[in-house]
Amino acid sequence: MVASFYKITYGDSAYGECAYGDWGSPVRGTWVKRAVVAVAFGVSVVASAPSAAAAAGLATGAATAAGERIVLVGIPGLMWSDITPADTPNLWRLAGESALGSLSVRAVRKDTCPYDAWLTVSAGVRSAVGGACGMAPTPEADGEGAVVPEFSWLWEVREQDDAGTLGQALHAAGRTTMAVGPGAALALADREGRVDLYAPSPAEVTQWSRGDVVAVEIPDLVAPYVSGDGLSEVPELLSAGARRAAARAADAKLGSFLPRLGSATVLVAGLSDHGSVPHLRTAMLRGPGSGPGSGTGSDPGTGAAGTLGARSTHRDDMVIVPDLTATILARTGVAAPPAVVGVPVDTHPTGGNLNERVEALRTADVAGQTIRDATGVFFTTLAVLQVVFYITAFLLLRRRDGLPAVRAAAVALASIPVSTYLVNLTPWARAAQPAVTLFVSIAAIAVALTVAALAGPWRRGVLGPLTVIAAVTAAVLLGDLLTGTPLQLNSLMGYTGVVGARYYGLGNIPFALLATAVLLVTTAAADRLVRAGRKALAVALVAALGAFAMLLDGWPGVGSDFGGVIAFVPGIAVTALIVAGRRVSIVKLGAFCAAGGVLVMAIAYLDYLRPPASQTHLGRFVGQVADGTFLPVISRKLGAMLSTLLSPNLMPVVLAAFAFLVFALLRPGAASAGVLPIAFERAPMLRAGLLGALVSGLVGMLVNDSGAAVLSMALALAVPLVLSAGIRALQHGEPVPAAGYPGTPPSPATA
Repeated sequence: MVASFYKITYGDSAYGECAYGDWGSPVRGTWVKRAVVAVAFGVSVVASAPSAAAAAGLATGAATAAGERIVLVGIPGLMWSDITPADTPNLWRLAGESALGSLSVRAVRKDTCPYDAWLTVSAGVRSAVGGACGMAPTPEADGEGAVVPEFSWLWEVREQDDAGTLGQALHAAGRTTMAVGPGAALALADREGRVDLYAPSPAEVTQWSRGDVVAVEIPDLVAPYVSGDGLSEVPELLSAGARRAAARAADAKLGSFLPRLGSATVLVAGLSDHGSVPHLRTAMLRGPGSGPGSGTGSDPGTGAAGTLGARSTHRDDMVIVPDLTATILARTGVAAPPAVVGVPVDTHPTGGNLNERVEALRTADVAGQTIRDATGVFFTTLAVLQVVFYITAFLLLRRRDGLPAVRAAAVALASIPVSTYLVNLTPWARAAQPAVTLFVSIAAIAVALTVAALAGPWRRGVLGPLTVIAAVTAAVLLGDLLTGTPLQLNSLMGYTGVVGARYYGLGNIPFALLATAVLLVTTAAADRLVRAGRKALAVALVAALGAFAMLLDGWPGVGSDFGGVIAFVPGIAVTALIVAGRRVSIVKLGAFCAAGGVLVMAIAYLDYLRPPASQTHLGRFVGQVADGTFLPVISRKLGAMLSTLLSPNLMPVVLAAFAFLVFALLRPGAASAGVLPIAFERAPMLRAGLLGALVSGLVGMLVNDSGAAVLSMALALAVPLVLSAGIRALQHGEPVPAAGYPGTPPSPATA
């Protein structure tokens, strides 16, 4: 498989959430409705421009000084768990002098081999050589330099059109490139495959100062895992002792030349994976702007430099491989070509000594690994619980038996999604058994929320527990968006840097939960207003709160969710129309979907107007539309969406919830003792929230690459909560609507 700036796979996370990321190429274009967009969003642009400019200045900072020498030391496979004072003293000492971060090495495949990693550095965009993938090819000598053999093959056969971008830009700016090792030669090769100076190993370099840009490959940690032309198929091939020995060998090589680099900026990267399981890797930067404190005292453990992050991930402590390309260019004063989608890394002051900073980065990898390994088990368990619940509810409700237990189970099920985010407020990843601690903590939080919803003063109201769970879900997700999404990162219903599908913003599953929760909680409030004769205020409330959540969902750098806005608009509109007592038609629904598309493109266009380095994938998609390269993006998303329709973890939830919902509406007496009709009778606006949530879920399924995941999560939250409201109405002893129970066919209005 190959990748250019628009050819990105959707990863190995459950239900295929796509790697939106900031991968697009910024290309300017012309839009017909420029004036309309400017009038509608001019105030927002003016307000956000200063912060965008400040962010751009922070990211580059001192790193744009022309003439700065930089050395990229690639140690494929290096993790923070490999670096200790005893085994790797040179790396440990360097870490004490550097800004530290995690490197997400995800390229195109689920695991990244050294060849793909070095090629990604060369291209400035996620790339893959295709087929078997191991080490980079050995270059052929060419005077003092070297030439990567058959470099044109990468373009002609593998369609790697951006290969050589870094080296070509450096040569065009008059910079001298020095490569040490085959992978380094691939990274710095120009479009002809040539580097100016080449040595097979660090021991053969006599004058390190001859290169303006130097790349060094230290393969000791990854070489034992490469068999033939590919990485090992097992997660960990070496014993713990053998891996420590490989780390010591790599550290010794680094120590042999590190003192000879003088004042050059040093960028160390654990560039690739070492087996079939991806990990977060090591990233450190020593040089101008690497943070306060040098940590060069007698005790390296007291170093207190900063963390290393980038706007590509919107994380203060995480970068991606294309960021290395952008950083090299920025540090040497060379303008980045449009093909480069990474951004220069930036540093952030932080407290704590070196031991604490390294331990935090090790914990980040543990969290990402645990989430990656547990996601399948979690969604399988959730699907089983959902199906069992609907079957049990059907059997009990038709006999009006066990109503309190069914109600409690419904609220508990609806509490699970938000619990997967709240659990990140606890240090579960630091536990001896992180996976067990994670699941136990989620269950405990869900139980606590269930008790709070069913035992509080609101328990007597039909919509009380529903409002509590929906409000908590909406508040948690909105608060997470406003604080940089720390709860979605490394969450079972979020994303992780280990997988590299998304690093910030609102994921597709969180979107489904947010849209459903917001629509349910607003209609619960609107129900009271309508009963008080304040219908206009109720409609305004639904529209205002829905619009607020929708804008946070789609705004660049906050939610950055393209498909979510398209799906949110019709859900809000349908809900507001029903609250207003207006009829919803297919034509109106189509118009609302189109309005969502226009709105998200307007937001994307505003993002596109910002400097290229400050754009997110929304703005870059506008550039792709302008230059005609957007079709592969659409095709990839469509393929990802269709693949989820066969997911054994998702479709059972969709089918069971829909079957129960439809049967409970058409045959309320047989399916649910009439609880849904009586819920709609007691709280008429509840129907508006449910239908709005279903519309957003259906549209979201069609326009997002996560496909069925969006609809399944909307149903998983909405249907149990609505059912719990109906059971409470039935417990109040209200008469069942005449057409609803039992045996009498429902009227069209009831259905």
